[in-house]
Amino acid sequence: MEKINELVQKDMTRKEFLTTVGFGLATIFGFSAILKLLTGKSFGQQQASSYGYGNGAYGGRKNA
Repeated sequence: MEKINELVQKDMTRKEFLTTVGFGLATIFGFSAILKLLTGKSFGQQQASSYGYGNGAYGGRKNA
């Protein structure tokens, strides 16, 4: 609690404030969630599609 009071009372520029808030949000929500929010893309595992090159009868699928 003392660290929060120190941070609130500290004089800082706008750039320092935005940097501090950005790192705080990244810590709370995680960097991947923030990147997903900003870009609209997911960076986790994605499910493989059953469509596309290599997935058809002539695409090289091996029958076991």
